[in-house]
Amino acid sequence: MTAADVAQLVLRERQGRDRGWWDRMGACYAPGSAVRLSWFRGSGEEFVARSREMAGRGDVTRHRLGPPVVDLDGDRAIAEMSAAIELRTVLDGVEVDLTSYTRLLYRAEVRSGRWLITSLDPVYERDVLAPVLPGTPVPLPSLGGLRPSYRFLAHVFGRRGYPIADDLYGDDRPAEVAGLYDSLFTWLPGKAS
Repeated sequence: MTAADVAQLVLRERQGRDRGWWDRMGACYAPGSAVRLSWFRGSGEEFVARSREMAGRGDVTRHRLGPPVVDLDGDRAIAEMSAAIELRTVLDGVEVDLTSYTRLLYRAEVRSGRWLITSLDPVYERDVLAPVLPGTPVPLPSLGGLRPSYRFLAHVFGRRGYPIADDLYGDDRPAEVAGLYDSLFTWLPGKAS
């Protein structure tokens, strides 16, 4: 079992989500896995079901992915992958593109002879909201109080019925992000933080 196997695992999970291949996506998660992201917290199995419901409502995101970096130690691995999460939607009659830049942090373990995801935690970096037709004003209320690492994501998803918590990992809170990385490297035997 190699780092390439883990890289393919996390890429297949994202491909399954983007393409609506729910069985393929679900096969990537271990029983008891934990997913904690902008609009969802729960198990991998629940995440797949809720993602399917989200797509059924017409809320379809796409992920532009960087190559995964994998740290491997025995039957455990950490994968980090840069992503741009894209959503086209309409705000008060104006068609807009939302792009949220993040790092996806996965824990994976060998279970029953194959790699499976045991956790997924994004770190939100920044986001952009732009009109599809350049120069069109985008109707926005005051965004005061929303976190700079995901303020447009919180606004747009909140308007679409997906409330976003204020306690997500984001580059605007570096101490919390450092704590997340420390917990990952502590979990991976032999990996220095």
